[in-house]
Amino acid sequence: MGETMTRYLYLARHGEATPDGHALTGDGRRQAALLGARLREVPFAAIHHGPLPRTTQTARLIGEHLPGVPVHASEAAGDYIPYLPRKEELAPEYADRLLGFVAQFPADERDRGPALAAEAERAFTGPVADGTRHELVVTHNFLIGWLVRAALDAPEWRWLGLNHCNAALTVIRYAPDRPSSVLFFNDMGHLPAELRWTGFPPELRE
Repeated sequence: MGETMTRYLYLARHGEATPDGHALTGDGRRQAALLGARLREVPFAAIHHGPLPRTTQTARLIGEHLPGVPVHASEAAGDYIPYLPRKEELAPEYADRLLGFVAQFPADERDRGPALAAEAERAFTGPVADGTRHELVVTHNFLIGWLVRAALDAPEWRWLGLNHCNAALTVIRYAPDRPSSVLFFNDMGHLPAELRWTGFPPELRE
């Protein structure tokens, strides 16, 4: 058996999408292409993406800059609620607001989400065997928040409130001899000013 080595997990939210969420906007396509150009020197083993069109299209546009890197669709990289908080876990001053936010999503996304989140952790996180690995997951805001929360050993409900911009980049390192480390989060350095902050709550923008 080979030596256990470090995994670098690159997480990207899909590019800006049309209001119905079915396709990328023109700006979303530009965001994806610019992210692909930024990543073209990374020796990726694979690109994984969720099954919805906006993640599929984003992964394809990124992949145009990464010739030879295999691209895989994954239900675990999809759009779902990764964890359903209980009221007693939350501080009284914001419990109702957070629970109301989660309740507005379809029952299917809430019911199947925890199992898919566990699958995502099994598939995409932790050290690896037989050499250092770089992998890209093109996904949605909630899964990025969940994996960042897990990397920091934060409470399970704390994926709520972690927001990610369209086509921004987060990188987590999983090394065999140290705790997982978030190397950077929500990085938009590859995007010009007019393409930054899309998908982010307006009240939290610069």
